[in-house]
Amino acid sequence: MGQLHIIDHPLVQHKISLMRDKNTGSKEFRELVSETAMFICYEATRDLPLKEIEIETPVAIAKTKVISGRKLAFVPILRAGLGMIEGVTALVPAAKIGHIGLFRDPETHKAVKYYAKLPDDVSERDCIIIDPMLATGYSACTAISELKNLGVKNIKFMCIICSPEGVEAVQKEHPDVDIYCASLDKGLNENKFIVPGIGDAGDRMFGTK
Repeated sequence: MGQLHIIDHPLVQHKISLMRDKNTGSKEFRELVSETAMFICYEATRDLPLKEIEIETPVAIAKTKVISGRKLAFVPILRAGLGMIEGVTALVPAAKIGHIGLFRDPETHKAVKYYAKLPDDVSERDCIIIDPMLATGYSACTAISELKNLGVKNIKFMCIICSPEGVEAVQKEHPDVDIYCASLDKGLNENKFIVPGIGDAGDRMFGTK
């Protein structure tokens, strides 16, 4: 079963509190999303393999380690996932970036795909799907299925806020996928928004309604 990893570092929890505040403006909200994504990515990449090399320092020869082998791709779910890209690529600048566009059907709340553009070698890469919210789990499951259909073997899902319903949906449909988040909230309201949540992350990020 894929595990749920909750990043409860004090700096992360502080930033989430500021994100939750309805009076936080778009500029600050975007900065908080990006910074929080960086912290979560730090933990999500903890299992990257290393190899030992020798490097000549100004003083002596040092046996030291560098990341080995596995190549990464980040796949934001449009549009809110875009807000996390700057933070994660600051940590892993060599990673490639793909995009999956999904919108939520207002009646069924199911995810509908309208766009997908992924690296040609995506099947050879470890992929981390990024989206600020894991609410119903429909978007996450659809994006994961899209990557699996392209031959991706190692997938993680990274978000900032998630609901128990969303976690359950992903674990049921994709039990091999680990989830990394910063907060597990109470649940969903009748409109399928996370409670207490942070509102519509895309609208708050981009200043739309």
